[in-house]
Amino acid sequence: MKLPSLPKLLSFNAGYVDTLGFLALSGLFTAHVTGNFVTLGATAALGLGGALSKLLALPVFCFVVFASRLACLKLQASDRSPIRPMLIVKLALLAGVAIFALYHGPFHADENVVTLVVGLALVSAMAIQNGLHRAHLSKAPPSTLMTGTTTQIMLDLADLLVSAKSEETAALKARIVKMGTAVITFALGCGLGAAGYMFAPAAAFTLPAILGAIALFASTAGAEA
Repeated sequence: MKLPSLPKLLSFNAGYVDTLGFLALSGLFTAHVTGNFVTLGATAALGLGGALSKLLALPVFCFVVFASRLACLKLQASDRSPIRPMLIVKLALLAGVAIFALYHGPFHADENVVTLVVGLALVSAMAIQNGLHRAHLSKAPPSTLMTGTTTQIMLDLADLLVSAKSEETAALKARIVKMGTAVITFALGCGLGAAGYMFAPAAAFTLPAILGAIALFASTAGAEA
């Protein structure tokens, strides 16, 4: 059985974790962290819970990206690829969340400390994924930020329709397929994350860890910088 490529697994997992986190952890975006500025404003206006996790999400994300980059550079200095070691760290975070979710049961809006710790653990895992993808898998479309990817797809479609030169057509089509696959894979992750929350709100947190384990053996062909 052939495993999906690493970029596809990362895109699916990001959509899944972001949606599941948003639904289960008082509206916290764990992968698309800048969205927490919007939900923080809504929290303040409507008196909802989870304000602290939304406030801390961006600085925690920034710190983890910075720290993981330093670790990657150290690994590279010793002639080691940082991809698998950083995926293992990410897996440890996802596995810890999964074990706690199974032990604790479904999360509730009033569990401020619990949701804070779980939410920031997921933010840290997605920060590692984002930094690793941008620095070391940059030939693949982004796994979490779909706005820029969708914009590029529309630009390429317009170019293909109106003024693409014959020698550029193949490259445009290939990029559209690659980016379209990333968007569809992310969207499928979002849908399954929502279904997981609806039907198995605690057990749903185990799938990201399972996919994180599978990612250790997935191919990076065509994605590495």
